[in-house]
Amino acid sequence: MGKKGFFMNITTDIALELLEKAKKKGATDGDIIIIEGRSSAVQVRLSAIDTITDSQFKTLGLRLFLGKKSAITSTSDMSPISLERLIEDTCNIAKLTAHDEYSGLPLPQYGAKMKEMEIYDESIHRLPAEEMIEMARKGEAAAFKYDKRINNSEGGGFSKRYTHVIYANTNSIYGDYKTSMFSISVSPLATMNGLMQRDHWYSAKRRFSELDKPESVGEVAAMRTVRRLGARKIHTRQAPVVFDPETASSLLNNLCMAVSGYSIYKGVSFLVGMLNKQIASSDVTIYDDGTIPWGLGSKPFDAEGISTRKTIVVEKGILTGYLMDSYSARKLNLTSTGNASRSPGDPPVAAPTNFYLSPGSYSPSDIIRSVDSGLYVTDLIGFGFNPVTGDYSRGAVGMWIEKGEPAYPVEEITIAGNLKDMFMDIEMVGNDLDCRRKVCAPTIKIGRLTIAGH
Repeated sequence: MGKKGFFMNITTDIALELLEKAKKKGATDGDIIIIEGRSSAVQVRLSAIDTITDSQFKTLGLRLFLGKKSAITSTSDMSPISLERLIEDTCNIAKLTAHDEYSGLPLPQYGAKMKEMEIYDESIHRLPAEEMIEMARKGEAAAFKYDKRINNSEGGGFSKRYTHVIYANTNSIYGDYKTSMFSISVSPLATMNGLMQRDHWYSAKRRFSELDKPESVGEVAAMRTVRRLGARKIHTRQAPVVFDPETASSLLNNLCMAVSGYSIYKGVSFLVGMLNKQIASSDVTIYDDGTIPWGLGSKPFDAEGISTRKTIVVEKGILTGYLMDSYSARKLNLTSTGNASRSPGDPPVAAPTNFYLSPGSYSPSDIIRSVDSGLYVTDLIGFGFNPVTGDYSRGAVGMWIEKGEPAYPVEEITIAGNLKDMFMDIEMVGNDLDCRRKVCAPTIKIGRLTIAGH
């Protein structure tokens, strides 16, 4: 890969040429990552255009090694003089840094095979602002039409983003890939008895044709908003808690932090020393898979040129792997999982690609029916998670379940526990996995949590 189109040839050739120049100035190894693209967004409110934005970006990141010393710099100035100065400055900075025996590029045998992937929809360049505005308007209008109590709006939005990533290193590994992203969102407001509630809904896809229809997004946003009207407070108690897919995904986000190689070697994860041990119920299997066609986190190779892959993180409750970049892998005497991620001016760290909880066999209604008295969580507030201890406490909004049926909306409550116990206490996993983000999960039921009310 690496020879497709005039612009890309120029860019890849320049990257390899810059690395050769860096070696002549004393660098023993190095890599370059270039991220360029275009982002456009529109926002309407009450059918009127609120904002229209359009921006282009291009940044080059240079990482050079002088033995076991290294430095990283970045620039948006691609002129020959600027790039010559960048090499000089990076070499000089590297000379001043501390020796780190774990620094360096991945070994050549781990390099990318530059496979083709379905992550780029060329129609992103043909979608005009007028159509984006119309879709945002349709979404907002559908929300107003859904229920007369929807009487205001924070707006409807539509965005698209095109990105082109180029990578090259001194081990003769180089390549590029392009991605597309489309999203639509609606945020309505509803009023009843003088009290107002808000919620939102969205759809995000790599391929325009797979995006949810604006009317569907607006209707779901309205449904989510209206069901919060008349919310009550409840007394503090312990009870089963059902997390909808959006809130269950946030639990997986917390787990992502804990299984990152960086968190493990720094000793700031509650999962240190837990490899090959049970950390969740046997119903829990979690994958990270950067190869899923059209996946929001899919890419052919990571930020160090290592091919992405499917990693089993948790298998039937057993922690079987961490997410690793090459540095954390060397620190832990393990192997990179192709999860390195970086912005051009920062060092690589392990991050998820498509990180998901494998679906179970229960429908969401089955799970709700299994609860005699408990909470169905539809929104979480705040960031009350300690990755070192696993302690968890967050504000929540949702529906109270009585005798297997949603009874009434609840708010101003806090759910608290410890992620170690919460994952072990997952009793049911839903069959409704819908990967509308990089980290996703189906509906799940946790046997018992503390719900703090008044």
